[in-house]
Amino acid sequence: MTVHKREAVHPLVVEQPASSQKTLAMGNPETINNDMIRNFLGAWERRDTEYIMDRFADDAVYHSIPLMPIAGKAAIRQWVTKFADVPPGRLEIRHQVASGNVVMNERTDYITINGKAVVLPICGVFEIENGRIKAWREYFDLGPAKAAYGRE
Repeated sequence: MTVHKREAVHPLVVEQPASSQKTLAMGNPETINNDMIRNFLGAWERRDTEYIMDRFADDAVYHSIPLMPIAGKAAIRQWVTKFADVPPGRLEIRHQVASGNVVMNERTDYITINGKAVVLPICGVFEIENGRIKAWREYFDLGPAKAAYGRE
């Protein structure tokens, strides 16, 4: 198991240049998966839909545990594109662990919902298969998001 910690002062993850990705491809799977998820979350901060979608397997499942799962790349794309007009947020990784094909992180998302700033502590679990996200589960309290819509 490899444990990776990122300092809170570095909120934005920048995608690795192609030359660095070739080097990573020869590294161990845990390092590759860890870096892929950091870059994936960085793409969410930038609202880079194409990069985000390229990380998913065709039969991937995203499950925000308080809500219903979203299955399949087409359905996930519909969900992701709803964020195109939402102001970019900051996804601050506090801790991240990679073990085999699983990456888990504890993070705090600073996002805007319904025009209101929301701070959302999250635990994310990513299952990687053939270099793509096969399953992504997020565990968090839905209360702050509901409050932003005036539904507590």
